[in-house]
Amino acid sequence: MHFTRVLLGLSLAALLAGCARRPTILPIYDVVVNHVTIVDVATGQLRPNQVVAIARGKIVEVQPADKDSYAAKQYVNGNGRYLIPGLWDMHVHFRGGDSLVAANKKSLTLYLAHGITTVRDCGGDMTTSVLQWRADMDAGKYAGPRIFTSGPKIDGPGAYWPGSLEVETPAQIGKALDSLQRLKVDYVKIYDSKISGEAYLNTISQAQRRGLKTTGHMPYSVTLSDAVKRGLDATEHLYYVFKACSGKEDSLTALVRASLQTPKPLGLFAMLPAVYDTYSPAAASRIFKLMARRHTAAVPTLYIGQTLAGLPDNDHARDTLLAYIDPKIQATYARRAASARQQPLAARQFSQKLETKFRSLVPQMQAAGVPILAGSDSGPFNSFVYPGASLQEELVLLVRAGLTPLQALQAATTNGAKFMGVAERTAAIAVGRDADLVLLTANPLENIANIRQIDAVISRGKAYPAAALANLMRAVKNR
Repeated sequence: MHFTRVLLGLSLAALLAGCARRPTILPIYDVVVNHVTIVDVATGQLRPNQVVAIARGKIVEVQPADKDSYAAKQYVNGNGRYLIPGLWDMHVHFRGGDSLVAANKKSLTLYLAHGITTVRDCGGDMTTSVLQWRADMDAGKYAGPRIFTSGPKIDGPGAYWPGSLEVETPAQIGKALDSLQRLKVDYVKIYDSKISGEAYLNTISQAQRRGLKTTGHMPYSVTLSDAVKRGLDATEHLYYVFKACSGKEDSLTALVRASLQTPKPLGLFAMLPAVYDTYSPAAASRIFKLMARRHTAAVPTLYIGQTLAGLPDNDHARDTLLAYIDPKIQATYARRAASARQQPLAARQFSQKLETKFRSLVPQMQAAGVPILAGSDSGPFNSFVYPGASLQEELVLLVRAGLTPLQALQAATTNGAKFMGVAERTAAIAVGRDADLVLLTANPLENIANIRQIDAVISRGKAYPAAALANLMRAVKNR
């Protein structure tokens, strides 16, 4: 028995000695970001000296950086840098027909190079191409942001934008929604160039019954409160929120409805001065509380408003980013620019005054609990609103309007993910989340403009250091 114990002891000692001599095998990650400060966009907390390990497009490890070494195919130095979730641009456009498909595709690079790892396409006429880009990028064929898309817009007969699904009757609305569901769109975008108030509200109701999200513009012949009560999930821009802030909203809406039977129906821009003059803090408070209660989001798009209001006075010919906008898309800028130059001085002054008023609404909505989504409205026909950079400028304007840097970051990360129903999958730096991240050389919570200081972007689990991003940009620069 004693001999048996000795043999067992010797065998165990030999086994342990063998284990000690065997080299430790480190897991090989796809990407490791070491010694980085994580910015928690949910709480605003900073977590210094962390390591983030990524494999197969997902974050698989987040912990204090206390190990001696990590094995990775791509190693990203996070020392002195700040890691945030990738930014979301919740209002972009891919449009212009078949002749502009290749030109639109170049904007994917601009989004990624500016830290935007997800975009929400708000309606156009190249849905098949957009869906193909999404599949190709998901398959790793080329780099670019994730895309959520509405497919074609829904509007009324004789719609302004080509490719729109024109509806008037409940049956036509049903067929339009059938076609969007066959395309497997992510939500429904409604436009207001020709749609009737009745068709607008019926579209929301039918979409809600099918479990489809709805967002969009709104004809001034209906009230925002009616749309919200039907189930509208988001309102794009602030023209429609602003009308609901009028103390005379019902009277103004009735005036618009009556004008529809005349040769000169009243539209949004004709009514804005009256809306401005009848602004009511009490009415604003009522609509904000309703939107918050029904979880109806607002997409302010402040930057495009500022840019378009300034077109008569600003020369964009020397804009640095103009060199990266395809000449075919640059040509689409001419229409708005020419129209702006023809505006009377009084109209220009009112536009500036209106944009100032719009900015004042943002912190009020935030305080009331209205979800704020950051969107640029970049794309063809929207003059000098450059993909990528315009979302950065939007965040700067949101802070200038009264949001904190953290709230602005949330508008461009977690709020977008919640709206699209994927908050459990992305927009946070945690194990199991999508590895869509941005590495900054300065703290965005101290100054939101630091989101421009990009050292690397990680998209779908692949790292693109600054040099790689510069190479991608050079590839789309006009020759």
